[in-house]
Amino acid sequence: MTPATAAALHPAQRRILAVLVAAQILSGAGLAAGITVGALLAEDMLDTTGLSGLPIALFTAGSALAAALIGRTSQRRGRRTGLAAGYVVGALGAVGVVVAATVDSVALLFVALLLYGSGTAANLQARYSGADLATPAHRARALSTVLVATTLGAVVGPNLVTPLGTLAQTWNIPPLAGPFLLAAIAYGAAGAVLWSLLRPDPLLTARALADSVPDGLPGPDVAATDHRGDRRRVLLGAAVMVLAQLVMVAIMTMTPIHMQHHGHSVGAAGVVIAVHVAAMYLPSPLSGFLVDRYGRIPVAGASGLTLLAAGTLAAFAPPQSVALLAVALGLLGLGWSFGLVSGTAIIIDNTPPATRARTQGLVDVAIAVSGAGGGLASGMIVATGSYTLLSLAGGVLAVMLLPMIMLTSRVRSAPRAADPTTSAPPEH
Repeated sequence: MTPATAAALHPAQRRILAVLVAAQILSGAGLAAGITVGALLAEDMLDTTGLSGLPIALFTAGSALAAALIGRTSQRRGRRTGLAAGYVVGALGAVGVVVAATVDSVALLFVALLLYGSGTAANLQARYSGADLATPAHRARALSTVLVATTLGAVVGPNLVTPLGTLAQTWNIPPLAGPFLLAAIAYGAAGAVLWSLLRPDPLLTARALADSVPDGLPGPDVAATDHRGDRRRVLLGAAVMVLAQLVMVAIMTMTPIHMQHHGHSVGAAGVVIAVHVAAMYLPSPLSGFLVDRYGRIPVAGASGLTLLAAGTLAAFAPPQSVALLAVALGLLGLGWSFGLVSGTAIIIDNTPPATRARTQGLVDVAIAVSGAGGGLASGMIVATGSYTLLSLAGGVLAVMLLPMIMLTSRVRSAPRAADPTTSAPPEH
C-alpha cells in the first residue's frame, strides 16, 4: 500500500476490517461444517438420495429471506445491527438442526435449516461492509480481505466432522448433527463480535460522507461512487454472481454423496470440501487484486471459464481419486471467487450509499435463490442421471456468462472517468 493510498483511507477503515476479519473467521467454521454434512444428514433422515440436496436448498432459501431482511435492516440501522442479527438467527437454526436430528423430526429439521441460512446470508453480506469506506480503486481488495478471513474457520470446520461426531455420540446426539453444534457456537460468537466492536458503522459513516458533499463537487474518496447508478451494470454484476453460485452449489452439494457411494469415508469427503471452501476464500486477495488491476469484466469472464474447467474435471475424474476430486472442487471454489469478487465490485461501483444496502440485499436474495435451486436440482439430477451429468451441465451453464459479458464489454463497470470523485481503474 502506497503512502498516498494510506492517506486516502478513512481513519476507521483499518479497525473495521480487523473486526470483520475476526467475525468471518468465527462464522466460517459454522458455514463449512454444516455444508459438509447437510446432504448426508438429509439422506440419513429421509432415506433417499433424491432429496439429499434439500438441506442446501432449504438453508439457501432461508439465506434468501435473511439477505433481504439483513439488507433492509442494515439500510435503516447500519451494518452492525443487520449482520449481528443475521448471525444470531443462524445460531438458533443450528441448535434447531441438532434437536431435530436427536428427536428424528423432519419437520423441525426443515424449519431449522431455513433459520440456519441466516448465518450464511450474514457471512456473505459482510463483504459489503469491508468496501463501504474503501477508495474506489481498492474496493475489490477491501472486500476480498473480508472474504479471505473466512478461510481459517472454513478449513477447520470440515476437518472437525469426525471428532464432533464422536463427541455428539457421547451426548446421545446423531454423529452427523455434531458439526451443527460448532455452527451454533461459531455464529453466536460472530454476532457478538460484530455487535460489540463494529463501531463506527461503516455504511452509516459512508452515507454521512456522501451526504456532506454537494452534488457535482469532488468529495472524499471513501464516499466516491457513481451516484446516478447504472441498472445494466447492477444486473450484470448480479448475473455473474447468480450463475457462479448456482453452479458451485449444485456440484458441491452432491460431491460428498458421490464420494460416499464410491466407498469414501465422511472424513475424506470433509477433506475435499475443505479444499473447496479454502479455494472459495483463500484466493480472495488474488481475485481482488486482479479485479482492481485489470477490471471487473475480464475477471468475470475468467469465472465462467474456470467453472467450466471445474465441471469438466469433476465429471471425468475417476470416482476413486480423492485427489482429482479435490482439484475439481478447488477449481470450483476459485471460479466462484472470481465471480463473487468481480460481481460484488460491479454492484458497489453502481449503488450510492443512500440505497446501497437495500440493493445489495436484493442481489444476495437472487444469489441465495439460485443456490437453493442448484442444491434442490442437484439431488434430482444425480438420482435420475449421474454425478457426471450434473457436473457437465454445471460447466456448460457457467459459460453462459461469456455472451452476457461480451455484450457489455464496452460498458465500464467501474465508476465513470468523468466523475471527478472517482479513482477506479477503467474496465477492459
